[in-house]
Amino acid sequence: MKRYEQFANEIAALIRQGVLGPGERIPSVRQASLHHGISPSTVFQAYYLLENRGLITARARSGYFVREHARRLLGEPRVTLQPAAPADVKVSELVFSVLDSLQDDQTVPFGSAFPSPELFPLSRLSTSMSRGLRALSPQQVVANMTTGHIDLCRQIALRYMLGGITLPMEELVITNGAMEALNLALQCVTQPGDLVAVESPAFYASLQVLERLKLRAVEIPVHPREGIDLEVLAERMASLPIKACWFMSHLQNPLGASLSNERKQTLYQLLKQHQVPMLEDDVYAELYFGSKPPTPVKAYDDEGLVIHCNSFSKCLAPGYRVGWVAGGRYAKAVARLKLMTTISPSVPAQAAIADYLQHGGYDRHLRKLRHALEAQQGSMLAAADRYFPTQTRITRPAGGYFLWVELPEAVDSLRLFNMALDHGVSLAPGPIFSATQQFRHCVRLSYGHPWTTRSEHGMETLGRLLTLF
Repeated sequence: MKRYEQFANEIAALIRQGVLGPGERIPSVRQASLHHGISPSTVFQAYYLLENRGLITARARSGYFVREHARRLLGEPRVTLQPAAPADVKVSELVFSVLDSLQDDQTVPFGSAFPSPELFPLSRLSTSMSRGLRALSPQQVVANMTTGHIDLCRQIALRYMLGGITLPMEELVITNGAMEALNLALQCVTQPGDLVAVESPAFYASLQVLERLKLRAVEIPVHPREGIDLEVLAERMASLPIKACWFMSHLQNPLGASLSNERKQTLYQLLKQHQVPMLEDDVYAELYFGSKPPTPVKAYDDEGLVIHCNSFSKCLAPGYRVGWVAGGRYAKAVARLKLMTTISPSVPAQAAIADYLQHGGYDRHLRKLRHALEAQQGSMLAAADRYFPTQTRITRPAGGYFLWVELPEAVDSLRLFNMALDHGVSLAPGPIFSATQQFRHCVRLSYGHPWTTRSEHGMETLGRLLTLF
C-alpha cells in the first residue's frame, strides 16, 4: 500500500471513530505534512482519495472538512430477538415470494443480495479467462476436476498465508460458490432432526438450507456491532444437543456486525469445550473498510473444528460461482460428498480466477471496491437521516454493503415491501432473516450499487411511505 493510501486510511479511521466529527475541519495540507513527515503532494493525494470515498469535502479558501453524512442522528438498532425454543424452519415460501419480486431491473435495487456488476473488473476477468484456457492442457481439465484447479488452490492458500494462517492445500475443496461449500459442510456434520445454532437475524439462504436438510434452528441473538451473543450461545450449548454452528464472524449479513479477535477466541474455546463444529461463512471478509484485514475464527482453530467457507462471488466475480471450503478435520468428508454430487465447478472459471489472482491486480481492485462501497454507505446513511422517521435505528458497519434498519414498531415491513415495489423500490423485509419470522418492523437495505439520483429518490420514496404507518 502506498503512503498516501495509508495516510488516507488513518484519517478515515478517525472519522469512523468520531474523533473527527461531521463538519469539522481536518488538518491543512501544510499541518499534515509537517506533523506526519510526508510531502504535501502525498497529503494532497490522500485528501483527493478521501474526497472520492465521500468522507471529506473541500471548501474554497477554507480547507477540507468532514462531510455532513458522517452525522449520527439515527440511533443503533437494539437486540430485539425474543427467546424461542428450537424451531423447525419454514421460511422458503416467504423468501421465494420476496426474491421473485426482485427480478425487475427497473426497481431501485435496495433489496439486492449482490453489489453492482459495474464494480467488478469483468473485462479484465475475460482476459484472464482466455489466458487461463490457453494454459490448460487436456489432462489438467480432468485431473483438477474433483479437488479444484491446482493454481487456484495455490493462490487461495497463499492468501491464507498472507493472513497468518498456514493451511495445507489438501484441506481445500473448490466448490460452486460459497453456498455449495456451506451445504456440503453442513451435510457432513449433521443428520435430519439435529439442532444447529444460527444467528438471528441470519442470512435467509442459511435458513433455507436448514429447512431443506430438515434441521432445527437454535436462534442466537446478534448485537449490531459486537456480533453473536456468546453468553446466550454458551447457555444453549450447555443445555441443548447442538450438533453444529453456522456463523458469520465478520460483516454478518444482514447486520454487518463483526466479532473482535478476543470474542473470536472465546467463541472458539466454546466450540472446543463442547466439540461442536462451526461453519464460518466468511464471504464478506475482503469488503472491510480501513487498512487492517479481519482475522477469521479459523486462525485460532488447532483441532480442525472450524470449516471455513468463502467465495469470489461478493468481491470479484459473482457469475463465475467459484468458492471453496477449508474443511479442517472434515476436509476429506467434504471432498467425497462433493464428488458424489456436482463433481466439479467450471474448470474455465477456476482457471480465469487463478490467472487474475496471479496477474490481474486483485488487491488493487479490492481497494477500489472498498472505497466505492464506503462512499455509497455514506450516501445511504445521509439519505436515511434526511428522509426516515427520527425513531429509526440503523447500523453503521465497518464494511460490506448492507444496512439493517429498525423502523418504528407500527411499521409492517412485509406491507412496506409490497408498497415500495409498487413505487419501483425494492428492499428485504425483516421476517425472511429469522427462522421464527421475527423482526417484523425491520428491513435490510443494500448500498451495493453506485449512488445516483435514482437512489436518492428511492430513499425519499421509502421515507414518504413510512409516514403512512
